[in-house]
Amino acid sequence: MRPRIVVTRPIPAPALDLLAPAGELWVSAEDRPLSVTELHEAVAGADAVVTLLHDRVDDAFLDAAGPALRVVANVAVGVDNVDVDACRARGVVATNTPGVLTEATADLALALILMATRRLGEAERLVRRGERWSWSMTFHLGRGLQGATLGVVGLGQIGTATARRARALGMEIVYTGRRRASPEVEQELGARFTTLDDLLRTSDVVSLHCPLTPETHHLVDADALRAMKPSAFLVNTTRGPVVDEGALVGALRAGAIAGAGLDVFEREPEVHPGLLELEQVVLLPHLGSATIETREAMGLLAAENVVAVLRGHAPPTPVT
Repeated sequence: MRPRIVVTRPIPAPALDLLAPAGELWVSAEDRPLSVTELHEAVAGADAVVTLLHDRVDDAFLDAAGPALRVVANVAVGVDNVDVDACRARGVVATNTPGVLTEATADLALALILMATRRLGEAERLVRRGERWSWSMTFHLGRGLQGATLGVVGLGQIGTATARRARALGMEIVYTGRRRASPEVEQELGARFTTLDDLLRTSDVVSLHCPLTPETHHLVDADALRAMKPSAFLVNTTRGPVVDEGALVGALRAGAIAGAGLDVFEREPEVHPGLLELEQVVLLPHLGSATIETREAMGLLAAENVVAVLRGHAPPTPVT
């Protein structure tokens, strides 16, 4: 019998073309997150499942899939939606798609830095509203980045790529994380390793690139926001729950920080209503990897992981 391969939401055609010869392929006809009931019904009897970041892979999911399941291929670099330990305990290989989305996400992080510091979202909305405006020496001033300090929380692949871009704009780099970067990376970026407290206190822009874990949930809370400069900006392109959105709304309303750029939210696709009221916040609908080339590469890598496991080989990018 051919393996049953389940794809929980449509992915780019080249990935499906790669999967089709490897088994009986079922792809959800709904381009939306499946409900928990729908998801569990879909994966029943699957040998392989290609999941998206909104699919919760837990014991209930694994029970629903049954003993035939061999691999869960998550189309994301993050695996906060996957209980990797539960997969491992059942002999199910969990994979992700690191590397292929690094540059696109770093591009977006830099875009958010520029949009927030130069108040570009506010300016664009002003023009679209048809408000009267006139150039003047004091009209709609933002903040320059040359000589400013970028604080990178998590100097992994995406954090490093973001720092490279910021360095090209003349920013100084400080960073913190679970581990120190190599001397070569530190030298390339002129980056200084420091504590989170020091980073928050000294940075003009704080950019979040750490994975979502129990330790990083609400890493940026009311205390962290109070530690930042009143002139500083917060940028988040990692996962929404790293930031306490309620605390962020309070800090922005009080002028504790100058602004923020967010591509991710605590309860996606819901956005805290307080954020929608604030002009000094840039809000994007989780577009970090949203280029044609990157999404195709993510889908292909997930498919390669599935095919490798079904053929009895080691997958290219297992979650370790």
